Amino acid sequence: MRATPPSSLPEAKTMPHDDLIETQALDWAVRAGDPEFADWEAFTRWLDESPRHAAAYDRASAAVADAAELIAAHAPMPAANDDPGTVTRPFDRRRWFVGAMAASLALVVGIGLWRGQTDRYIIVADPGTMRTASLADGGSVALSGGTRLELDRHDPRYARLLAGQALFTVRHDAAHPFEVRVGDDRLVDAGTVFDVTLNGSGMRVAVSEGLVVFNPDQQQVSIEPGHALSREAGSDVYALSEIAPAQVGEWRSGRLTFEAATPAQVAADLTRLTGIAYAAAPGAERRVSGSIVIDPLRPDPAALGPLLGLTVREEGGRWMIEAD
Repeated sequence: MRATPPSSLPEAKTMPHDDLIETQALDWAVRAGDPEFADWEAFTRWLDESPRHAAAYDRASAAVADAAELIAAHAPMPAANDDPGTVTRPFDRRRWFVGAMAASLALVVGIGLWRGQTDRYIIVADPGTMRTASLADGGSVALSGGTRLELDRHDPRYARLLAGQALFTVRHDAAHPFEVRVGDDRLVDAGTVFDVTLNGSGMRVAVSEGLVVFNPDQQQVSIEPGHALSREAGSDVYALSEIAPAQVGEWRSGRLTFEAATPAQVAADLTRLTGIAYAAAPGAERRVSGSIVIDPLRPDPAALGPLLGLTVREEGGRWMIEAD
């Protein structure tokens, strides 16, 4: 499948599916196994960055341990030389360990290559830009700024939103419905135009045409046109709300509408669309509602204040949003 952006937009960036996380996990698994490893603070920070890091590390460490065991079984540590007439160098246990782990790493990587490379890839829209990709089955997806979306070259009916916001326009196929993964959730279409957002605050899907089924194997919630489903990060509770169909994907025309949004949500959406660093000031929690046009904010980020009844000030290179 190809992702073909229109010539009027910047070209999409591509990168392998989760290869970076898997590579980092494999590196940590090898390094942490070294008896002289001491960088535990950096290792802990990396683990805490995402639950996916810990899961990848568990897989990598198990694979490295298995490979090391296999290497040791076929190339055991040298035995002491009891021949007094033979001059030998002292056995360097750590050198042997490093060599064995290097061989283990090569074995693990070799197994991964033998199993074949993934057909999935990622398209990216930088903050302040927009992307449009054509899907091989005739559909399309528009990416808001600061969005990362995973697609599959051999399965045009699959997508995973890794971060940001994307508007899907898909052709319905009852035999092979289009599926979007959003974190641990699944969205399955029934002939649909729908908008999906994933950020630090949680996930949200809004439908303007057709029907989307939220987690068909679990909650089985049908989201009809003019409705949105949202769930806060770390929560199992979801909420349904109404939305004007015309507001679904309106960011493509440079407009954003907020309905009882937190300052943090406002800041995240504006940063993504404008490329300007907005942030919520500590303690800013009052919900915000209103509709704004994005373009006037580019030359004057503080113009957001009177538009939404907020106080906006510059601090440390960021525009801090305070709810009065």
